[in-house]
Amino acid sequence: MTTRDCYACRKEAEFDTLPPRECVVHDQHWRVAHAFNTALPGWLVLLPRRHVVAVHDLTDAEASALGMWQVKLSRTLRDVTGCAKTYIVQFAEAEGFAHVHFHIVPRMADLKPEHHGPGIFELLRGPEQDRVTAGRADDMAHSLRARLQGHPNAR
Repeated sequence: MTTRDCYACRKEAEFDTLPPRECVVHDQHWRVAHAFNTALPGWLVLLPRRHVVAVHDLTDAEASALGMWQVKLSRTLRDVTGCAKTYIVQFAEAEGFAHVHFHIVPRMADLKPEHHGPGIFELLRGPEQDRVTAGRADDMAHSLRARLQGHPNAR
């Protein structure tokens, strides 16, 4: 796979013109985006800013920042969405999405049992009318960004 075939790398190449939902916040190593095609407001994706296809290929600096971002995003999602906890998931296996990325998903207290655990991914496969709109994702991005501004190195 070349970076031309990689969705995350194509977005990174457009960095200066990304809408809020595609760049909630970032630092030199990581960019946070709101997931597309989700029915769940606040479903975030944490992506390294360079092309990486396996976690073991992260640099020490990227790995160090990763843990901080996962915890900070989880705390911020709790503050903004009121979620009971967050799920953090990494597979990077889908066609065009082999770039390492971490789903950071707010697990709401009233989430239907069939969506607990791996069932949460059904909320990425629902009908278009159930999906978070671009405007709603941008609004969520603004809310999250306002809380995340205190993160070291975040911009």
